[in-house]
Amino acid sequence: MLRVGLTGGIGSGKSTVARRLAELGAVVIDADALAREVVAPGTDGLNQVRARFGDAVIGGDGRLDRRALAAVVFEDERAKADLEAITHPLISSRCADLLDEAGPDRVVVYDVPLLVENHLGPDYHLVVVVDAPLSARVRRLKEQRGMTESDVKTRMAHQATDAQRRIAADVVIGNDGTVHDLHAAVDELWQQRLQPFDDNLRGRRLCRSYDLPVVSTYDDDWPAQAERLIARFSHALGARAPEIEHVGSTAVPGMPGKDVIDIQIGVSELRDADDQEFVATLTNLGFPRVEDIRMDHPTGELLDPSLWVKRFHGSCDPGRMVHVHVRVVDSPGWQSALLFRDWLRADPDAADEYVEVKAELARTTANSGEYAEAKEPWFEKVWPRITAWAQKSSWRA
Repeated sequence: MLRVGLTGGIGSGKSTVARRLAELGAVVIDADALAREVVAPGTDGLNQVRARFGDAVIGGDGRLDRRALAAVVFEDERAKADLEAITHPLISSRCADLLDEAGPDRVVVYDVPLLVENHLGPDYHLVVVVDAPLSARVRRLKEQRGMTESDVKTRMAHQATDAQRRIAADVVIGNDGTVHDLHAAVDELWQQRLQPFDDNLRGRRLCRSYDLPVVSTYDDDWPAQAERLIARFSHALGARAPEIEHVGSTAVPGMPGKDVIDIQIGVSELRDADDQEFVATLTNLGFPRVEDIRMDHPTGELLDPSLWVKRFHGSCDPGRMVHVHVRVVDSPGWQSALLFRDWLRADPDAADEYVEVKAELARTTANSGEYAEAKEPWFEKVWPRITAWAQKSSWRA
């Protein structure tokens, strides 16, 4: 089941996107609606809120007075924590009921206004942010809700900034045109990414990268993409992955490279990577294991193949190619990946040389297997330079 987090600032058009996704077949879970539902009149949630905060937060009609409650918890962290301790388990339980009703074969979209503010991105396979110019958002809220510009900007001041949302977003849907334009963008996202991702996830199928060029222009968003992936892995694996690093070409600022995010997950022992729960966790995140890739190419003086074993996982997401290398922390494979990355970061001339070598090999080899094999002599050639740099700079993994 693909889990998508949907968010956007007030007036961005997030609700329109949510409705369109529901029309396309997604199960949309509205966090705000659930938050209201669990404290509706007659519910155990409202009784708990009354017991904790008193009758002052209950209106004359027996409903929760949200403004009164907000005034209590706005600047009182203890009161806010107490409220969340009441509502969050109830919301989670109701959400679980909705998921059971939906069944396992549906894309689930969580409409969460404060997704970024509450750091919920790692809970989802993808985060979709609806973005719109400030002027358009102000105009919509004045026309559709009768809000004043001052009210709108006050509300915006208590939300994440547009820049913060974009950093958290795997997908940004721009909403600066017509509703027809917005629907077209949502339809494209559904057909080209969400549905194929969900199909691959349920079938445990990888999305292959055969047609990606070896050298692409550096993308300033690569580090942010890697950070989002690392956050998801860390959230899901916890102490089973004591160290996680962004490695490979996309981890070298400014250097062109293949548009693949390489993530190195460190484990204490290789058997941790073979644990069924570990493998299942990565698979459920959208990263099935590739059984026929089980070791790195030995480099340098440590040529014993048993020192270079690893496990490898690929990605189900057609919109973001990811290679996940699971290695024992401080093993030769772990250290060489970090050392090579840091050498390229520290020596722009070396980075330029590496790009030229890759471009030439891409022109002269017939497939990815030949290309990978043809790179190895260059690695052997430069390894003494790399180790000399490590010694001179007192490099440590």
